[in-house]
Formats: sequence, structure tokens, C-alpha cells
Amino acid sequence: MTAQGRGRPASDDGGLRSAVVVNPVKVADLAGLRRTVTDALAAAGWPEPLWYETTVADPGRGQTQEAVRAGVDVVFACGGDGTVMSCVSALVGTDVALAVLPQGTGNLLAANLGLSTDLAAGLEVAVERGRRLLDVGEVDGRHFTVMAGMGFDAQMLAATSEATKARIGWPAYVVGGLRHLRDRPMRVSIRIDDRPPVRRRARSVLIANVGRLQGGIRLLTEAEPDDGWLDVAVLSPRTLRDWAALGWAVIRRHGRVPRMEVFRGRRVVVTADRTQPRELDGDVIAPSRRLRAVIRPKALWLCVPQPERAPDLAVDAERAAERGEQLVEEARRE
Repeated sequence: MTAQGRGRPASDDGGLRSAVVVNPVKVADLAGLRRTVTDALAAAGWPEPLWYETTVADPGRGQTQEAVRAGVDVVFACGGDGTVMSCVSALVGTDVALAVLPQGTGNLLAANLGLSTDLAAGLEVAVERGRRLLDVGEVDGRHFTVMAGMGFDAQMLAATSEATKARIGWPAYVVGGLRHLRDRPMRVSIRIDDRPPVRRRARSVLIANVGRLQGGIRLLTEAEPDDGWLDVAVLSPRTLRDWAALGWAVIRRHGRVPRMEVFRGRRVVVTADRTQPRELDGDVIAPSRRLRAVIRPKALWLCVPQPERAPDLAVDAERAAERGEQLVEEARRE
């Protein structure tokens, strides 16, 4: 469901005030990007946006907080998943809307909500003023819109080089993951809300706000970004055959997925028997034995297409499934 943004009043000329938070490493022509964005917003009657560049020390949160203090109505996050996540952490609980201009490889939020990766389309979505109010997950004071994870998924991300991602796109994550298929599982205790803890031997635990992975593959069919719940996927394959069966079932989505259990809750605490790699929305964070997440319902305004103009993702999903089948078959052969 979309709704008109409830942000600050428009500027004197009728347009909304905006800011662009851009990761310069992800943009080949920064000056060209600035011209394109400024011209598109001017054509819509919006004033010239504020501009902020992210740094290694501050990947976007501080810049977004400064933009909010300056009184903007919309923040454009222009970069990869890390830039988007940093902007989200500064916008949670405010009336300022997030508009995503993807420039990285993963683009998980865009993939899950049907947002175009085309710059012109992303700008048009913001100008049309379609809005959706989303839930946001929180881990150690940081926020995620897609997933938090512990174990194999974070190992896969850490093993994937920026150069490989730039060369082949999202399948680079699969290449990185193949290196860790035979790693030792972890013993975890998973406590959801006030229920007794669940103990498992797992390779990965994912705490999800939405259900799609890289490449548009849908892992969790019932996860929705505004239902007030976190969906918890516990993956426990033990052999290469288990991995292949799990991957094939996720791609085909026929019946249950072997070696995967799913739980739901509003507060989730995962405790492992040893320190594990962790990730938020595709960005690796500090390793730990614990991953504690809570849901913050309806905490973020996101710019989305108006209902009659929302893109059809069927073709992209079909292509992603075909590519996923190829990758699973390669894993079987190995």
C-alpha cells in the first residue's frame, strides 16, 4: 500500500527539499551524476538538492543526519547496500523519506520492493511522491531493511571481492560462497520473543524483514516489509548434496525447502558456540557470538512507484532463477 508522504511543507516553488548522499567510489562520473539529478529535479520544480559524499569513516549516517537537520523532505541514497543501510539508520523514526538510486552490486532493498536500478526511473519515483511505510530491523543500534545474518551468509560476503562483483555482478557472491560450503557448522541457541530457546547445528541463521536474496531469488515466501514481524531462516545443510538440494528448492519454490526451518518473531537473539561472522543488508559487520535483532514497525518512509506504474519483475525473476539453476548445477558437479 502506498500513501502520500507526510514530510515537511514543500518549498516556496512547490517542490520538495532534498539531499543526495552519494558514495563516490560507486560512481564513475560524479559530475555527470550531479548534473543529471539536479536537472531532473529542476524540471519537476524541486530546488537544487544538498550534496554529501560518504567516507570510509562515515558511510552515510552522519551525512544523512545533517541533511535531516537542514530540513529536507527526501534523501537520495546513491551507492550500494552499505550506503542505503547507513542512510536508513539516520532516517528511522523521522518523516523524511528515503529514495534509492542504486549504484552497487547487491541492491537488496531495490530488488525486494521492485525499485528500478535505472537512475532516471529512481528520480521519477521520488518526484511522483509515492510513499510506503516500512518496518526496519535493529541490531546493536544499526538498522537493516532486508536481512541480518550470522554464519555462512556473512562468510560468503566477506569472501567476495569488489573486483569480482564489478566484473560479473551478483553471481560473484555464489563464487565466494563455494569456498565455504564445507566449513564446520556452528551450534546455536535461538530465542524468539519470550519462547523457550531453540537449539540447532546450523550453517547460517538469517533474520529477515523481506524475503529476496541477491539475484532476486526469494528465500522466504511470506516475509513482508510492513507486517510487523521478523522471519528467521535456519539453514543446516551438511553435505554438498544438501547444499544443492536446498539451493534447487529455493530456486524452484516447490514444496518445503530441505535443511531450512523458518520461525517468526519480533525479538530474536541468536547465540553461537564460537565467534561468527555477521552481516547487515549485505555489509559485513564485526564478528560476535551473538546476533540480537528487534523489529521497529512502520519506522521508515520509502519512495516507491505509484501502484499503476509499479514495474513488473516477472522477467527479472525468471532470469535470476535460470542463472541460479546453472549455479546450483555447477555446485553439484563439484
